[in-house]
Amino acid sequence: MVATTDLLVEGRHFRRDWSGPADIGVKAAAQNLADVAAMGAVPTALLVGLATPGDLAVDWALDLVRGLVAECERGGAAIAGGDVTSAGTVMLGITALGDLEGRPPVTRAGARPGDLLAVAGRPGRSAAGLALLAAGRADEKLPAELAGLVAAHRRPQPPYPAGPEAARLGATAMIDISDGLLQDVGHVAAASGVSIDIDTARLPDPGPLYAAAGTLGADWLDWALTGGEDHALAATFPPGTALPEGWTVVGAAARGSGVLVNSRPHPGIGGWNHFR
Repeated sequence: MVATTDLLVEGRHFRRDWSGPADIGVKAAAQNLADVAAMGAVPTALLVGLATPGDLAVDWALDLVRGLVAECERGGAAIAGGDVTSAGTVMLGITALGDLEGRPPVTRAGARPGDLLAVAGRPGRSAAGLALLAAGRADEKLPAELAGLVAAHRRPQPPYPAGPEAARLGATAMIDISDGLLQDVGHVAAASGVSIDIDTARLPDPGPLYAAAGTLGADWLDWALTGGEDHALAATFPPGTALPEGWTVVGAAARGSGVLVNSRPHPGIGGWNHFR
């Protein structure tokens, strides 16, 4: 068994004027179930702690639970229990459980020089969607590719089966991309004692990011490298591993330390920091 826990606090992880209650429920489940998948486990259950103001509409709370249930069903898990209390703002504390099915867990610490770095999912979508929301553009009738970015922020869709799949393929290390590709791959590099070089030309399907960057006058690469909350998976594999559809090789591990971008140090921040 594996277990993980996360907190979501209104105003820090979600805004009720930007996301509906079902959206928030989906996100709360997704970010926890993705952590289970990132250790190579199959999600099985959530325990949900919910704190709300006393005047919160019952329909809002029920829609939140419907979002939690819907994402649990997508991940193959169920809500096993939890607790409810009052607070001045909406807060969720989620614990997720998963089954390793007899396999050893895939940690952050097993990457070796020469390993391939691959991602399952499309980093940067949630960050681009958040930028559209912050710019007030989400209320417009957006083209489908931009509307898809807003949806990716409101309801991330982690590729849960890819985690156990990576474990069966012999993944040496794995993590979910919650705080930014650079930052999270940096955790793998630090835990494994290697350097990891990301090749930006190989990042998967950046077309929607190009479109959003053109609309907002932003740099799409910042979203792809440092944007969080996509809950895609990043894993390292032995050289020569034949990866199935859904996984994209975006770099490699080598002797050394830290993370490089196109063989150079990346200037600026690497991702989200709660206390920055």
